[in-house]
Formats: sequence, structure tokens, C-alpha cells
Amino acid sequence: MNFSRFLSTLLLSLLPVGFLAVMVVAPLVALTFYEDAVPLADVLGDPYMQQRMVWTLVQALASCVLVLLLGLPAAWTLARLEFRGRRRLLRLLMLPFVMPTLVAGMGVLSLFGAHGLLWAGWQDTPYLLLYGNVFFNLPVLVRAAYQGLASVPEMRLQTAQMLGAGTWRRFVSVELPVLKPWLAGGLCLVFLYCFSGFGLALLLGGSRYATVEVEIYKLIAYELDLAQAAVLVWLMLAVTASAGLLYARLSRQTAGGRHVRSRPPRPPATLGERLLLAYTLAVLLCCCALPLAAVWFQTAFAGASWQVLADSETLAALWNTVRFSFMAVLAAAVLGISHACLARRAVWVRGITFLPFMVSAVCVAFGVLLLYPDWTASLPLLVATYALLAYPFVTKDILAAWDALPNHYAAAARSLGANPFQTACYVTAPLLKPAFRRALTLAAATCIGEFAATLFLSRPEWETLTTLIYRYLGTAGAENHDKAAVLTAALMTMSLAVFAVLDAGDEQEAV
Repeated sequence: MNFSRFLSTLLLSLLPVGFLAVMVVAPLVALTFYEDAVPLADVLGDPYMQQRMVWTLVQALASCVLVLLLGLPAAWTLARLEFRGRRRLLRLLMLPFVMPTLVAGMGVLSLFGAHGLLWAGWQDTPYLLLYGNVFFNLPVLVRAAYQGLASVPEMRLQTAQMLGAGTWRRFVSVELPVLKPWLAGGLCLVFLYCFSGFGLALLLGGSRYATVEVEIYKLIAYELDLAQAAVLVWLMLAVTASAGLLYARLSRQTAGGRHVRSRPPRPPATLGERLLLAYTLAVLLCCCALPLAAVWFQTAFAGASWQVLADSETLAALWNTVRFSFMAVLAAAVLGISHACLARRAVWVRGITFLPFMVSAVCVAFGVLLLYPDWTASLPLLVATYALLAYPFVTKDILAAWDALPNHYAAAARSLGANPFQTACYVTAPLLKPAFRRALTLAAATCIGEFAATLFLSRPEWETLTTLIYRYLGTAGAENHDKAAVLTAALMTMSLAVFAVLDAGDEQEAV
């Protein structure tokens, strides 16, 4: 029996572990032994590279501080205060996360760019990138803190209240100790996204505030300096891997707790709580909803530029986006399910679930370029890269739902004579279906908005909506900018359709 279990585990591991070995480990090894790589001291001693590395670290840390200061009060409000639309607002917090980076970038430029609707004073300043980071990552921190507050036992809060502790005292003495690992995990994820982000930094950073990821792209695409780019990739990996491993460890800590009865939200009773509710709504409106509204407002005055939707190259880009995403989501589903099944058997596999999160799309694409030069412009490699970036969402959601299932369900099925295959098909799979649907929509959103890997690995005839938008943005003229805005609205519509599927699934699960 032990041998058969070992053999089945070995066969099951061939697909997910082999895929990670081919798409992540082998390219990183190729980067390590790249023969033309320059010495590390030469890169670290370059004043220009020093400036880029310091700015990359500073903007990521500053973004963490901003989302913590803005998001923690908002999370407390959503967890503790009841108001009209609270549940809908909680689901809408996923909306920025499914939006492509180009949509967020266009929204920020529409508000504060050279011809910003609100103010053009942020052009060529670091505030554009910081605001874009807040747009994407504020919901990440809010949701993490909300889940942490929901794990605080109601009995502890009632005991502290009976002993005379006020709201602030209860937060510091009771809620904050439970909340700390959730906040730490959320901040690790925010740092990871901001430090290794590419699309926003490319659009909003400009030449003066470019991050290391953007420098890697420029070194490869424009200067053909693979030697220096290889060193920068490893510097980025050293930081992102550390943050990713810390996040994985914190995730296991927060997932290990037992189910507790949390305090239900109540209507705001004091002036301070009403002000806190107004603050939360204002923060979420300004930081999350305003850039999306700016894209729609800008396209409303695009005039004849709407005709770009009927152009042959637009239709071709739309078709490429749909077919690449469809193939990648199918691959991500297979990889995610097999990885989750394997992780249930082998504990060490859980540790590599977040491996694709630790390696940015730019680093993956560069490593693939070095290791598989003959496959650079091949469709399987492009789809495999899409799937690599998407399938951890499938694994993560399925594992979380699977771990939460009571063990007696499967035991009851086996006691009635069901074999493991029947138990998986008729008991486990239906219970995991909501999580699987949610994971697929997140994977689809990732593929639809994918930008970095497409710039590296795509052929000119494989242009997607994201690369077409970027091409129009890089071409001078107001007409081209309006065309980019119209295409951004189309891309946002596709992402909203994905969000509608996700939201419907969440609503059904809540019911």
C-alpha cells in the first residue's frame, strides 16, 4: 500500500513539478551560468544602477506604508460596522485586482498625467507610480486585515468590553495581536507586487523613476545587453524570493487556526464611527474607483477614435487575447488541480506553490529567452508562460477550500463503499466547485491583462490588446492617445466580464 501510494504520488508530481522545473528552475540555472554576465561589483558600483535599485526598494516600501495607513481603518470599518451596501463593497474590493496594469496606468494618467482631468502636476514625479501602486494593492491589504479581524473570537472582545475596555483599547489589546500575522502577510504580498511590478512602472515611472524591472526590459529590448540584465535579474530574485518565502510561511500560520465565532458588524453608534465610515468610503472611492471612472470619462470624448474597434489589427489583437487566454486557462486548470492534489500528499509541495509569485514575468521571460532561444517565438512557450503566471491562483484557492472541508465527508463516502475515485468525483469535487470557479476567473483575468511576457516572447502578428494599447501610447499624437483610451475601455470591459463571473460565484457561495 505504501509503495502504491509512493508510485501514485511520483506520477502525480511529474506534471506540476516538471513544469516548474522547465519553466522556472532551468531558466534560473541558465541565468546563473550565463557566460557573459558581468561581475556583480560592476553593477553595484554603477551610480545609475544604484539609483534604480534604491528607487525600486523605496517605492515598494512607501507603497506598503501608504496602503497600511489607508487600509487598516477601512478594514476595521468593513469588519465591525454594518451599513447599506457593505457586502457588495467587500466583493467590489476584488475589482482592482482583476484589472490589467494597463487599465490602471491609463486611469492614473487620465487623472494626473500630462492632460489630467484633475491635475497635471504629477507628471514626471514619483507620485504617479505610488498612486498606481495604491490602486492595485490597497484592496490586498484591506482584505487581509478584514480576514484577520474576522478571526478574532467574539468572546475575547466581549470580555474586554465587560472589563471596561473602550474601542481603541480593545483594538490594541485584543484585535491587534491576532491581526499582526495577517497584516504581515498582506504587506509581504504588497511589497512583492510593487517591487517586481512591470506594467505600472513602465507607464507611470518614466525614464526618471524607472524601476529595476523596467531597466531589465530596456537592457534586453533596446540595448541587447544581456550580460548586465542577467545580474539585475538575480538581484531582483534575491529580494522577491525572500518576500515570497516569508509570505508563504505567514500564509501557513494564518491558515492553521481553528474556526472561531467572530463579532457580527453593528450600525455605527458614535460620531467617530460615522466619521470612520465616511473616511472608508472616501478612501476606496478615490484610490480604487476613480481611475476606472477616469478611463470611461476619457473615452466618452474620444470622438472618431471609437472606429479603432473596427480596425483589422484591433480584431486580430482581440482574437489573440481571447485564444491565448483560453489555452492558458485550460493549462492552468490542469496544472493547478494536479499541484493541489500533490500538495495534499506531500507537504514540501506546498512550499513551492508560490514559486511563480516569487519570480516576476520579466525574469521568467528573460530566462526563457536564454534557455530556449529556438522556441522564443513559439506559441506553446508563450501559452506556457501565461499558464505559469496564472495557475498558482488555481492551486491556492483549491487548496484553501480543500483544507477547510470536514474530514468526515470523505470518511462517510468510503464507509458506504465508495472508492477514492468515486469519493473525489461525487463528494470532494462538488464541494470544491465554487473555489475552482473563482480560481479560474482570477486566472483568466491574469491572462487577459498579461503584458510583460508578451513583450518578450510574442511575434508581431501575435499582438494582443495590451501590446496594441502600449504601441498606441508610444506613438505621438492626440489621436493615438484617444485610440489607446478606447482600447483600454474595451480591455476593461473584458475584465469586468471576468469580475462579473467571479462576483456571481461569490454571491452564490455566500447564499
